[in-house]
Amino acid sequence: MTAELIDGVAIAGRVRADVAVGVEKLVADTGVTPGLATVLVGENAASQTYVRAKRKACAEVGIQSFGHELPATSTQQEVEALVRDLNADARVHGILVQLPLPDGLDEEAVLAAISIEKDVDGFHPINIGKLGMKGRDPLFVPCTPDGCMRLLEEAGAQFSGANAVVLGRSNIVGLPAAMLLLKRDATLTVCHSRTKDLPTVCRRADILIAAVGWGEMVKGDWVKPGAHVIDVGINNKWLEHPADREFTCAASGEIFTAHRQDESEKGGRKRAGYLDEKSGAAYSREHLPEGQSAEGLVKLFRKYKLVGDVDFEAVKEVAGHITPVPGGVGPMTIAQLLSNTLRGARAAAGK
Repeated sequence: MTAELIDGVAIAGRVRADVAVGVEKLVADTGVTPGLATVLVGENAASQTYVRAKRKACAEVGIQSFGHELPATSTQQEVEALVRDLNADARVHGILVQLPLPDGLDEEAVLAAISIEKDVDGFHPINIGKLGMKGRDPLFVPCTPDGCMRLLEEAGAQFSGANAVVLGRSNIVGLPAAMLLLKRDATLTVCHSRTKDLPTVCRRADILIAAVGWGEMVKGDWVKPGAHVIDVGINNKWLEHPADREFTCAASGEIFTAHRQDESEKGGRKRAGYLDEKSGAAYSREHLPEGQSAEGLVKLFRKYKLVGDVDFEAVKEVAGHITPVPGGVGPMTIAQLLSNTLRGARAAAGK
């Protein structure tokens, strides 16, 4: 058996197309253009990338985006004051505070400050609380778990009475996904670092959602034949690790500095601090081999590929349906965010 691929790119594309049509109709009927405000505190490179992707996606479907960037030194009061201003801004129908926040900021208090009518990320305590209660529906559901459910629906998964296993209990993915499965009458098991005999537990699953951040942890013999497997993980797998090359290492704790190829034409910003995972040392520019350029070293460090929490090649021979990485859950997260923002705008316009 070879599993049928659950194409997150194609499914997300359909969601985005529906959102674009909905935005156009809302503007025509009411004059209201949906608006999403993003709040980025600090200069976390990954967070900056995610925010840019979300703003680009908004533009593609006709949603206005309002970017707000605060320094990492911002106080709790300053961050919450910005959120309150956005709550009062009629142009804004969704507020997304990019996580994680810098150390010293109370994440829970910031999320609680967001109006539940604009909580398009679904992390407000009231929305999360309703998600966990029988017979109650939140205004918004966290985007990644919601995207997982849409993928399962598109793949024809039957929820009622199914054995569902969620690997991971994070507030962002694992726990909300578990609550969504319960609402669909699945029989649920949530696994974590203390779960005993994990392979046996996983083999009972008709639906398996892996969200632990451990590359290729789920092996082929962990999976029930015909199961629906959703892989939320995104991990780097070295194809050629620098420690496997005959490079001279710097002393432990030192770093190298090199220009990134994709930034060399954007002001020549620098990146530092690649740690050798095997020896605990790091490579420095001063320790490059003769004839080896800094650019070449950066290329070497990029000899990896993205993998999920599931050993895709092995599991696809057992499962009935499976998401790839990349191209599975990731595209759905932003698609659901756009859908939530449109829904918030419709509610504000009385539609």
